[in-house]
Amino acid sequence: MKSTIRLRMGSNDAHYGGDLVDGAKMLKLFGDVATELLIKNDGDEGLFKAYDNIEFLAPVYAGDYIEAVGEIVGFGNTSRQMVFEARKVIVPRGDINESAAEFLAKPIVVCKASGTCVVPKDKQRL
Repeated sequence: MKSTIRLRMGSNDAHYGGDLVDGAKMLKLFGDVATELLIKNDGDEGLFKAYDNIEFLAPVYAGDYIEAVGEIVGFGNTSRQMVFEARKVIVPRGDINESAAEFLAKPIVVCKASGTCVVPKDKQRL
């Protein structure tokens, strides 16, 4: 089971000089993807217990479009093992003009992670 969300990083997401977006924003996106996966699988939002691995692989800037994908790859009685990947799919092209952008033929992987979520037995509905 997979879930995907895509959104544009705005100037309000930029936390550092040069419009660089804080890496924690990717983890927020992964949390939203995990919530959707748990609702699809268990009928409940559940709780994110822990990340076991996080890799920041490329910078993200205001104006970039990010696609966050997650998948449940393991099941316990209440736990769900998940893997996540965030990809840059559209970039602004200010070098052409202020509203130019480019859809990337090959997305750039900006972050990968894996972690565990939990849905208590009494809240599982599906």
